[in-house]
Amino acid sequence: MSNPMPNRSGAEAEAAIAAARDALSDESRPRAVERMLRRAEMTARQRIACLVDEGSFREIGGLVCDDGGDRDSRPADGVVTGGARIDGRPVVIAAQDFTVHGGSSGKLGSAKLRRAVEQAIREGCPMIFLLDGGGHRIQDGQDSRHFANGSPMFHNLARISGWVPVVSAMMGAGFAGPTNYAGMSDFVVMVRGQACMGLAGPALVKAGTGEDIDIQSLGGAEVQVDRHGLADLGVETEAEALDAVKRYLSYLPSNARMTPPETGGGESGEQDKLAAMVPADTRKAYDVRRVIRGFADTGSVFEIKPTYAKNAITAFARLEGRPVGVIANQPMHLGGMLTSPACEKISHFVAICDAFGLPLVYLIDVPGFSIGSSAERSQLGRRSARMIYELGHATVPRVSIVLRKGYGLGYIAMCGGRSFDADAALAWPTSEICAMSLEGAANVAYRKQIEQADDPDAKRQELIAEMRAQVSPLRGAEGFGIDDIVAPEDTRRRLVEVLARAPRRRENNVPPKVRSISPI
Repeated sequence: MSNPMPNRSGAEAEAAIAAARDALSDESRPRAVERMLRRAEMTARQRIACLVDEGSFREIGGLVCDDGGDRDSRPADGVVTGGARIDGRPVVIAAQDFTVHGGSSGKLGSAKLRRAVEQAIREGCPMIFLLDGGGHRIQDGQDSRHFANGSPMFHNLARISGWVPVVSAMMGAGFAGPTNYAGMSDFVVMVRGQACMGLAGPALVKAGTGEDIDIQSLGGAEVQVDRHGLADLGVETEAEALDAVKRYLSYLPSNARMTPPETGGGESGEQDKLAAMVPADTRKAYDVRRVIRGFADTGSVFEIKPTYAKNAITAFARLEGRPVGVIANQPMHLGGMLTSPACEKISHFVAICDAFGLPLVYLIDVPGFSIGSSAERSQLGRRSARMIYELGHATVPRVSIVLRKGYGLGYIAMCGGRSFDADAALAWPTSEICAMSLEGAANVAYRKQIEQADDPDAKRQELIAEMRAQVSPLRGAEGFGIDDIVAPEDTRRRLVEVLARAPRRRENNVPPKVRSISPI
């Protein structure tokens, strides 16, 4: 379709504009839509309609057209952008349209993406990417007159980080540029069996390295969600992905200057059962998710990265309607030990909560950090330092509760005691707080005494029993390393009380520097 000719009457001009708008609709492009629905559940415009409040989407740049007037073959230049509302709150959306050159971004499509991010920065509202396509359109990019300019897109994504929530839903193909958009997002959800991520697709990988690999093995959800943690959540359908985006945003303010949205009072029906959920025997495992659900508002727990680094739990929840971030060791996996993936998971989550004003609740049952050559190969020294670094920079309220084991540097990194000036440092009666496991301490510190004893096993057990009497929460309270010992059934009440008193932000008391330097 050509551009409207000059000197038309008002009615003719309006008709031409209406025709141009109609050409963008799915109904006007039945063949392209049919091809799309053979590979996915929805088109780009259907996804937007499913995500936002009915009738709230206002498209920006839908009528763009390249110099050749080629609107029919490149409607909206493959990127649908605009403003809308989700649960009544303004958002900015950019959705790739795979029916147009595989969702790749041409000159105008790239300009629309940049403008969308700039709009979200200016208006202070969440930025949502619905990704299904390639990166830069090769047909446009193989010309240095154009490509030498580079793109300010990633500069803008760095600027927007921590100002407004940035969310990506990976709905289909997502190699190259879209993977970087997702990598700079706060939350990423993928559709299993359909979505993929990576810096290069199978064809380019084959050409560049000789490796022959299928698309899902290279960058599907099983790889990028479960194994690598590049994405936060894998779901089965597009509708579930869009629901996850809405639920994620429901815990966060529109921008960092606003307070997180509260839902009013909530109830928890499991408080009285908390004590029975955690065995006193430190060798017995239990699911810490039950503990979180036990004190949080009913139905309010939303776990982030549930299939990655399962030895740590990071989740949003609500306490009497107020959003909080919960960080917990998970004894069901590696005894709750902190590994490099767990540290990365926790670090990113702390940064998100701090950026948007969610208090941090730490549930401690940690035997310490992973050790050995495999731990060193994973650069755990720097990953653990990043976890400590993020908490050290946080200005939101924080509460720590030792459920059972609080051992060594893991106890400190999990905000134990006075380590990071917790607004409340608490412990359950079942807890043990010390520098390392009792069994390990006996083997290391008292090795000679044990070896020289007439009955080494009996001596070892005797020493362990003596140490156990010295690592109780009562001893911790006596030395004022913790504020109080709380009964499990009082956990919710104490959390609500502490957070009601604590300022929503602390003064940032760092020295007068330009910035901190992250360990990673």
